[in-house]
Amino acid sequence: KLGLPAQSLFDVITGATGNCWAVHTNCPVPGPVPTSPANNDFKPGFATALMNKDLGLAMDAVNSTGSSAPLGTHAAEIYAQFNEGNADKDFSAIIEALRS
Repeated sequence: KLGLPAQSLFDVITGATGNCWAVHTNCPVPGPVPTSPANNDFKPGFATALMNKDLGLAMDAVNSTGSSAPLGTHAAEIYAQFNEGNADKDFSAIIEALRS
């Protein structure tokens, strides 16, 4: 939205404290990482359905201990919504929902 090219943002993130395996493997925008699902129409490496299932299991564990996980709760809600109609896409395709 700010007009920064994807490659420039990738270079900044990977050259700073945001550098991590997830950015190098599942960069959610086409271009910077040629093997990223974003360059392959979000064909799954790890499907949204599996992420949704895992987040559900994590939230079951949180709830069973009476703990609180506000960020986990929010992520689980977002993935549950996105899972409808997108279960077969890579989990990084969530960027499509977050952009809208």
